[in-house]
Amino acid sequence: MTFEEILPQLKQGAKIIRSGWSGFELYVTLVTEDVFDGCPVTPYFLIKTSDEGFSSFAPTVCDILANDWEIVQE
Repeated sequence: MTFEEILPQLKQGAKIIRSGWSGFELYVTLVTEDVFDGCPVTPYFLIKTSDEGFSSFAPTVCDILANDWEIVQE
């Protein structure tokens, strides 16, 4: 799938991944209802990796233009 095709599912809570990645990356998720210091935080992406936990994720142009996005089946 393209990023545009998978984005609505990501917004609904799906975890996604690119099949072209190395396997170190486990999935990308969208965090929508976060609060910091009592104030709401704007939505953001996190990526889960196999050894470092979670990191912030900003899709690159290559990620946005790729057509190998998949839903992670749990």
